Amino acid sequence: FLMERKTHAKINRKEIMLAKLRKSCSCTPQKLKNFLMDFFPVLRWLPKYQYKEYIWGDIMSGLVIGIILVPQAIAYSLLAGLKPIYSLYTSFFANIIYFLMGTSRHVSVGIFSLISLMVGQVVDRELLLAGFDLNDDAPPASGDGSLQNDNLSNTTAFNLTIAGINAECGKECYAIGIATALTFMAGVYQVLMGIFRLGFVSMYLSESVLDGFATGASLTILTAQVKYLIGIKIPRSQGHGMLVITWINIFRNISQANLCDVITSAICIVVLVTAKELGDRYKHKLKFPLPTELVVIVVATLVSHYGKLNEVYASSVSGAIPTGFIPPKVPELNLMLQVALDALPLAIVSFVFTVSLSEMFAKKYAYTIRANQEMFAVGFCNIIPSFFHSFATSAALAKTLVKTSTGCQTQISGVISAMVVLLVLLFLAPLFYSLQKCVLACIIIVSLRGALRKFRDVPARYRVNKVDTLVWVVTMSASALVSTEIGLLVGIVFSMLCIIVRTQRPRTALLGQIQDTSFYEDDLEYENLSTVPKVKIFRFEAPLYYANRNYFLKSLYRLTNLDPNLEAARRKKYEKKEKQHLKKGNHRTANGLGTGEITLQLVPKQIDFQALVVDCSSISFLDTTGVNTLKEILKDYKNLNISVLLACCNPSVIDSLKRGGYFGKDFGCMQEMLFYSIHNAVLFAKDQK
Repeated sequence: FLMERKTHAKINRKEIMLAKLRKSCSCTPQKLKNFLMDFFPVLRWLPKYQYKEYIWGDIMSGLVIGIILVPQAIAYSLLAGLKPIYSLYTSFFANIIYFLMGTSRHVSVGIFSLISLMVGQVVDRELLLAGFDLNDDAPPASGDGSLQNDNLSNTTAFNLTIAGINAECGKECYAIGIATALTFMAGVYQVLMGIFRLGFVSMYLSESVLDGFATGASLTILTAQVKYLIGIKIPRSQGHGMLVITWINIFRNISQANLCDVITSAICIVVLVTAKELGDRYKHKLKFPLPTELVVIVVATLVSHYGKLNEVYASSVSGAIPTGFIPPKVPELNLMLQVALDALPLAIVSFVFTVSLSEMFAKKYAYTIRANQEMFAVGFCNIIPSFFHSFATSAALAKTLVKTSTGCQTQISGVISAMVVLLVLLFLAPLFYSLQKCVLACIIIVSLRGALRKFRDVPARYRVNKVDTLVWVVTMSASALVSTEIGLLVGIVFSMLCIIVRTQRPRTALLGQIQDTSFYEDDLEYENLSTVPKVKIFRFEAPLYYANRNYFLKSLYRLTNLDPNLEAARRKKYEKKEKQHLKKGNHRTANGLGTGEITLQLVPKQIDFQALVVDCSSISFLDTTGVNTLKEILKDYKNLNISVLLACCNPSVIDSLKRGGYFGKDFGCMQEMLFYSIHNAVLFAKDQK
């Protein structure tokens, strides 16, 4: 039987586009109100805020995250190659802006180790190109920590004009100029992606690619911190192969290790790891996580200050951190052009991590987010702070987990965290003058535990899916051994190639009938299947398109043990020779063989089937090459008196076959060529003579 297709009304796309354009260009008070409430979601949920139910959870989670943010902000400044004050600015502004524009109730947006690393690599490269010495570790400035003293101490001996910045701009000034230009461009890309609704780009970053990228970048981060752990001064490697070069330099200079830094690092790592493990083990009994990082920083700062570790043992310390806010400044246009290409992967990674975390926690707590609005939110979390000497931000999993575990209900907690950071910015920052850099490196390395533990999951990942494991290994290796940006690109390209290869060489099978049923399955995979006499049933488990056409034909000929082209050629050759001998009236060949013996030589064994059923249930689409391939086998098998029947075609495949002329001009033979189940095709083939 042939099912009757529904008639769909033709859509006038031009009219629809014009109607949407008229609607979007119109401006009414109600539409303006809706636009503002959509662009600033806080206007929707804040008036409905359930004060009694939410306030204590938000305050508690905000305070805990704020306490965690301060040491992390100071530590991650090492990754970004910038002064700690800029990390504090970043944490403050990101929380405020996401509170206004974000749609997730739980994610913690701020500094993130991966993003800080990517910013730091660009900053280091541009500093080298500008002629600055990356190892110019000036002694920490003394003073009261005011902005004036800090600005004086940051003016280095470089007296040159670089990319439009005046001659008095030194190394630190140029570094933050690069970072803000990079951040501004990343934010612009994210806003443009939101305007043009390009959020689908994140679909090409699979879980294996993201995990591999994060793990590879974590190895790079760990490598970059080792020199601070042991207190040696080595050149900061740039470009491809940074990880290997850095380790070579570490082992070459290991004899110069600072014993004070080594002992401090060992103690801090033991304390931090022990506290983390205990916190993980007894987290169900703790109302909020232990502020171990803050305790370690406070104790280490006091020991360093009163023990005079910098003066006596030459231990490297953070130096003066100014209080207050530096006047805002527009990022330099010339610098934006220099880092425009670097900002693209930064924008994509920042957006993908933010949206994926937002969706994960929205699903967990039964609410919805708007991915496009998230892109706007994270974009403006980069654009606006770039005017206030901040660098790129993203959502971070570890801090988000802490937020949810401490009772977070809304982004009010983000405002509380911002107030904690503001308190440090205004009053407490100078107290961290004597904090050793090795302590900050310990905090960074211990924070990588989650990403580095992915190595333990490789055997389980391999058992689940070998291809995904290969994608993870390739992405991780490229990110660690080449560079983070190249690693991300390699991961995306390699994962796409894996998909293409899997569609180029998919599973193929001949099917047998499940006894006493109308169902058919792979006779190599299942026992007790019966073959259908005079009928071959072929399954191809992929779309049929130009890239796998030859594999389709080879698999079909191999499994059916019949190549119709070779068979037709043999028959023609036999018929030609037979006619020649009949014309001569000689029934024997030059070899002395009879014509019957020629038949045995030229014609293979008798064909054991008269119908070929192609199971199209796994063929999701056909391109022009695919349609022509099916038309080709239809013609070739017809020459051998074998009928080709198609079964289980979806509507798009049927439409492609119709447009390609597979069923003829008037579709008259369609009922004898197309069937809605394999069993119907088999019954039809059995009824044929």
